[in-house]
Amino acid sequence: MVRSKEHLEEPTVEDGASAWRIARDSRVLDVNSSYSYLLWCRDFAATSVVARDEQGTAIAFATGYIRPELPGTLVIWQIAVDEGRRGRGLAGAMLDHLTARLQSRGVLQCLETTIGAENEASHRLFLSFAERHGAPVERELLFPARLFPDAHESEHLYRIGPLAQLPVPSPEVQHLDTRHARSAS
Repeated sequence: MVRSKEHLEEPTVEDGASAWRIARDSRVLDVNSSYSYLLWCRDFAATSVVARDEQGTAIAFATGYIRPELPGTLVIWQIAVDEGRRGRGLAGAMLDHLTARLQSRGVLQCLETTIGAENEASHRLFLSFAERHGAPVERELLFPARLFPDAHESEHLYRIGPLAQLPVPSPEVQHLDTRHARSAS
């Protein structure tokens, strides 16, 4: 269960190093260059989310972008939670938060991601997300292993949508989007 002291908001460029560290320490994600995480937090902040603990430290992130040829489709590039914070629903809360933010701006109907066959946690995460949103899931092989120049398993595309409106969270699962709260005042 996610606790209310964890805040979800758009990342800033200062979060790039933390995102890189969280991805590296996951031992599951493909780790991109530290430079790419800085760029991601700058150029794709509106379609990404970071979770902070009570001290303001980034403890989880999800990076995404809107597909240029499919406006209304958010692609989740990476999602990761610090090891000590896993298993409490934070990844799902970040997906719900991010999709609700984009739906409120009228720019989201579907979500896509790719998942390797062995990544059971991600399969559960995205299937659970689809169920919460009452959305159908299409799954197909996108990148067979033979296309990768290194040892990499095949990646399957999950297309989830169209998305229904986000269910209202229970009172004990409250998250504050502090960046938007500050900018509105």
